[in-house]
Amino acid sequence: MKKVLFVAMMLCFKQVAFAQNDMQNMAGMQKKQPVTYTCPMHPEIHSTKPGNCPKCGMKLVQEKPKAMAKKAAGTPSKAPGKKADDMSGMKMDGMKMDQKKSPTEKPDGMHMSKDTGKKAGDMGGMKMDGMKMDDAGEMATDMKTAKAKLGPIKTLVNNVPPRTVRYDLYIADTIVNYAGKPKRAIAVNGSIPMPTLTFTEGDTAEIYVHNKLKEETSLHWHGLYLPNRYDGVPNLTQMPIMPGETHLYKFPIKQHGTHWYHSHTGLQEQIGMYGAFIMNKRKEWNIPTLPVVLSEWTNMNPKEVDRSLHAASDWFAIQKGTTQSYLEAIKAGHFKTKVANEWKHMNAMDVSDVYYDKFLINGKDQNEQPQYKAGDKVRLRIANGGATSYFWLKYAGGKVTVVASDGNDVDPVEVDRLIIAPSETYDVVVTIPDSKSYEFLVTPEDRTKSASLWLGKGEKVYAEKMPKLKYFAGMKMMNDMMDMSGNMVQMDGMKMQNQTMDMNAVMYPEITGADKPQADDKKSAMPAMQMANDKSMAGMNMAADNSDIVTLNYGMLRDPHNTTLPKGPMRELKFDLTGNMNRYVWTMDNKTVSESDRILIKKGENLRIILYNNSMMRHPMHLHGHDFRIINGQGENAPMKNVVDIMPMERDTIEFNASEPGGDWFFHCHILYHMMSGMGRIFSYEDSPPNPEIPDPKLARKMLNMDDQMPHFMGKLGLESNGSDAQFMLSNTRWQASTMWHLGTNAKMGYESETMVGRYIGRNQWLYPYIGFDYHYKKFNPNEKNIFGSDYKNLFGQVSNKNNRHTVVAGVAYTLPMLFVADARIDGNGKLRFQLGRDDIPVSSRLRFNIMVNTDKEYAAGLRYIVTKYFSLSTHYDSDMGLGGGLTLTY
Repeated sequence: MKKVLFVAMMLCFKQVAFAQNDMQNMAGMQKKQPVTYTCPMHPEIHSTKPGNCPKCGMKLVQEKPKAMAKKAAGTPSKAPGKKADDMSGMKMDGMKMDQKKSPTEKPDGMHMSKDTGKKAGDMGGMKMDGMKMDDAGEMATDMKTAKAKLGPIKTLVNNVPPRTVRYDLYIADTIVNYAGKPKRAIAVNGSIPMPTLTFTEGDTAEIYVHNKLKEETSLHWHGLYLPNRYDGVPNLTQMPIMPGETHLYKFPIKQHGTHWYHSHTGLQEQIGMYGAFIMNKRKEWNIPTLPVVLSEWTNMNPKEVDRSLHAASDWFAIQKGTTQSYLEAIKAGHFKTKVANEWKHMNAMDVSDVYYDKFLINGKDQNEQPQYKAGDKVRLRIANGGATSYFWLKYAGGKVTVVASDGNDVDPVEVDRLIIAPSETYDVVVTIPDSKSYEFLVTPEDRTKSASLWLGKGEKVYAEKMPKLKYFAGMKMMNDMMDMSGNMVQMDGMKMQNQTMDMNAVMYPEITGADKPQADDKKSAMPAMQMANDKSMAGMNMAADNSDIVTLNYGMLRDPHNTTLPKGPMRELKFDLTGNMNRYVWTMDNKTVSESDRILIKKGENLRIILYNNSMMRHPMHLHGHDFRIINGQGENAPMKNVVDIMPMERDTIEFNASEPGGDWFFHCHILYHMMSGMGRIFSYEDSPPNPEIPDPKLARKMLNMDDQMPHFMGKLGLESNGSDAQFMLSNTRWQASTMWHLGTNAKMGYESETMVGRYIGRNQWLYPYIGFDYHYKKFNPNEKNIFGSDYKNLFGQVSNKNNRHTVVAGVAYTLPMLFVADARIDGNGKLRFQLGRDDIPVSSRLRFNIMVNTDKEYAAGLRYIVTKYFSLSTHYDSDMGLGGGLTLTY
């Protein structure tokens, strides 16, 4: 019996030992399982070490292990019918998603990393072709958490009966000094921004506009439902308000929320004509509320800004330090990236078009609001009144709770930061944690400067500054996104829609890390060490990278009510957003407003508009007089907005009901200089009654078309010791007239002049057929030296007749890869000429190189060092004029 017991005990011990060994082996399997990393943008990249993607520079993320221990039997998975370890069924063509833990990780250990330095979407609602996502429950939980943290907020009932609220607005010139120089601006009632106009639902607005300017003006009520005649678009819904006139805008207040108003005449919005328009509910939150109008200021005349953009001047990039020259590319290790960029006909990458001297919050770059105390919740009604600037918004006192967008309520969403497009509005709630002054930091997308709103009184608590962008990383990504025909192309396994990813994300150091991470740096041994922001040394960002930054995206916006359109016929329209950065032409389907017909719509019908951004810039598209649903995965609760910001390569869908009784409604990009270049359309209700504000519709249409047909003058004049070279152009959307000359200091050097008129063909405008006149006189010089020998005959064996040529010419120019221009022509005498050349090759941030050679045995090369916007030091060698040096004036 003892032997039997002994054997039984030995068998039990052996079984326990085997079981323990198995457990250790399983744990060892889990521990020894190799950790690999991949790129979210290029899932084919795999690495055993952390680092940056060799293709796009984005920080590599940890891949999901191939074998995961299953949950214990009986433990419910996160979604029915799905394994608990499959991240709720999320797949993306072989792309593994980061499982990095964060403070918001769920108890079951599963968490989707909120690496959201992406505008639109690494969280709930994100959808891509081939990618399954079922994190709606997590998102709903996040929204409940945000609502719980927001807490109960008391409301205040307005018992005042609806009434007529009158404002008198006096528009007049003024002088301001925002950036060190006194400059002209436009003030309303002596104020910049314009006065905040406040109403309550049910009121009637009665606004008298008194034009004290020496030019015409107008006011548009952005995002409001109102009779078409009061929408405020000159030559479309009303005639301009002429100098000395008073114009009445009268309309019912049918809605609530944060809106704004601005001039829709010319470029007046840029110099002060913007202000908040607040419509309170009858039952409004009873918490401190502050209207916040964001804007920018340039000391340059807006007309000169517009002209400079059309002239392809890179002076703004020089001011911002973002020129991306060849020398800079070599220093950054991106020479191949630069070559590939120009091979695809692209200039340097740009994030924002214009350099601004100041950024303003309610007219100040440092705005103090000391009246708030510890524990206060403050509602900021934010409107981006900037002409071109996108703004990043961050708060030093903690997370920001978004509660409304474009005047429409949304379920509360907590984020670390958000970006607001030109003309968008957001309502956010922030908390004052302590008896200190907390920075609400406003940073333009190009991160050149910033402005600050200080909430509370006491010691200043600074928000973390945003590091500079990595332009060459962005350029590399854009190279992958564009084909040789200038079209945006979808990346493998990715179909961008509904703002599922910010395509500039690889440029963000706070998300992707340094451009050239130094693994051996001592700092890398202490990744969690971070100096407090308010104790950081001036100009230094001591913050560690944070991949769990939560950025607001459209997929996170959910209307608290059902927004399904009323029953009715649905019509679908598709538009490609197109443009040419070199000539600064912005279009829809390669047509400007003046080149397209009005789009007829019928009252009661529903319209679905699919927008694809086939350009290199983002575009905030705004529809007048209507709100639309953004189809973002929220189903019946899709958010209502009047502006949709569309990133390059994105395809977004909006829907709206044609609910107005009639009229013409503008749909356009709200970047001011894009709109003025023609990027828009007009929706026109069929059978609309005549608009009493437009007595002569044909004349009004001609005047409206002049906005994008306006010609721009530009030129370059060289004054050097060997003579003068010059070129002057008058150019608009399609047409260009130009004249050039080469004048030597004597007749032996020659005198030459060519005058041409032509039209750019195609969306990219690389093809330019032209006609013109050529004059050339040169006295015979027996001592002339030329690398081609005698220039009596050209390379085709024809007598060039350079000594006395005056004839008509016809030809065609074409922009080749690397931005060289090939020019072939024939003159009235049957002489052929082929020329190849390029101006302004960026050698360094301020040094430009030009080169030219043709079959008339003429050649030239030169350098130009940019000193100021209009003045450069220059030198060049010309086969006729020899070597010289001096200066060049550029306009």
